[in-house]
Amino acid sequence: MGLAMWIVIPAPNRALLTLGVGAPEVSVWFSVLATGAFALALRDARTLWTSRCAAVLALAALVLSALPFVRFSAQAQLAETSLRAALGDQYATRFSPTQRALFRAKPLVVADLFRGLRDPVEGVRITRNVAVVAPTGQQLRLDVYQPPTVGLYPVVVQVYGGAWQRGEPANNAEFASYIAAQGYVVFAIDYRHAPAFVFPAPVQDVQFMLSWIGAHASEWESDTSRLALIGRSAGAHLAMMAAYAVGAPRIRAVIDYYGPVDLTEGYRHPPRPDPLQVRAIEEAFLGGTPDQMPDRYRQASPIALVTRQMPPTLLVYGGRDHIVEPRFGSMLAARLRAAGTTVVHLEIPWAEHAFDAVPHGPSNQLALYVTERFLAWAMHAP
Repeated sequence: MGLAMWIVIPAPNRALLTLGVGAPEVSVWFSVLATGAFALALRDARTLWTSRCAAVLALAALVLSALPFVRFSAQAQLAETSLRAALGDQYATRFSPTQRALFRAKPLVVADLFRGLRDPVEGVRITRNVAVVAPTGQQLRLDVYQPPTVGLYPVVVQVYGGAWQRGEPANNAEFASYIAAQGYVVFAIDYRHAPAFVFPAPVQDVQFMLSWIGAHASEWESDTSRLALIGRSAGAHLAMMAAYAVGAPRIRAVIDYYGPVDLTEGYRHPPRPDPLQVRAIEEAFLGGTPDQMPDRYRQASPIALVTRQMPPTLLVYGGRDHIVEPRFGSMLAARLRAAGTTVVHLEIPWAEHAFDAVPHGPSNQLALYVTERFLAWAMHAP
């Protein structure tokens, strides 16, 4: 019960955030344990008050643990509806039989909750720590994930998160391998970190890395006419800033996992509770407060760049996110649609920020089901 309660209670501080993120994603194990505890407690419930209390607590834990799965079916239907509304009822006809065979067959595979996702690494060609010198003289790095067989493949550029202050290209390696196994070259790129390097330096690094990938595409069997960006949290912010900027290279798709979109609004009205101290993070990234530099906060907000049609965009947010609240996903979706952009918006009610840190959890299974279909649709457009 002490663990299961974090499925509904928001984490008040950084130390407990791991519980808030992980509890909904491993709740199937809580269900198993609570069921066993309830059965054991019932044996002595007639004679021992402690057993009766244990039975009540176990039953409560079982109810809490079931919440993500009670809501899952309806949410999966909404996800499919969102895909069809944005991409067309016949969007799946773009997929070849080979592609369909690689997709997840269902939004939720119960066995994967226990055994984990299928291992995609076997056969994927991985090159780590490729050194790239930026025009500023800074050395950046990237990891490259290539499909098992030689060919010419679409490109996915992955930008890691970490509050603009930490992280490395090796983050989310399991996801990069999974996507590479589906027939994409994944470039997991690097950028300079705050507070030593404030905005716009990290955005400029992402833009430079895109140029570098374009110049070296042939070395990595990459077709940069079919290019998508994906980022998580701060990395999603950087991906959107690079993709939505005037003069950006042609980009087929942007995938935003719980990224900040309006930094002024995020600062003025931080989440409650606020376990990571959003205001301090934004001040470190931008070099001050919105009162001190209102123009910089506006220029650093992806939503402010949406003044015209943008690349097709997938937005994935947790309904219980207490770092980047889900309302920001809704705000950006509305702005993009008003500009004539194709948008798929997925909000997962029980999920916290960084839910995909547990790859086999129900939240990431649903997000992956939508992501792989959206990506294939965008990359194989006529």
